[in-house]
Amino acid sequence: MARMKKIQTDADVKRKAIKLVISHLKRKLPEDFIGSEHINSWIDDMDELLKKEEFNILEYIDMRKRLNDIIERTMDRDLRFKLRDSWYSLGKAMDKKVKRH
Repeated sequence: MARMKKIQTDADVKRKAIKLVISHLKRKLPEDFIGSEHINSWIDDMDELLKKEEFNILEYIDMRKRLNDIIERTMDRDLRFKLRDSWYSLGKAMDKKVKRH
């Protein structure tokens, strides 16, 4: 019996790309730093958003804006650059679409 292949949607592709950005962000954060509670809270909120069944792009845009606010308040210059890279990658992930053959 052949298994039906799930049709991948743009939302599926976006969600997967965003998850990858978040996992990379988690790995590049230092153990402890000034303001860590803000970024860790943001990551927790993003993890909850990614668990939702529906994909509302406006919620993800809002989360990206929140990340930008956190970046602006980050004192550590090197960390600010790392977070800015993730912010940029998050935007690219939100633009992903299913590849059409």
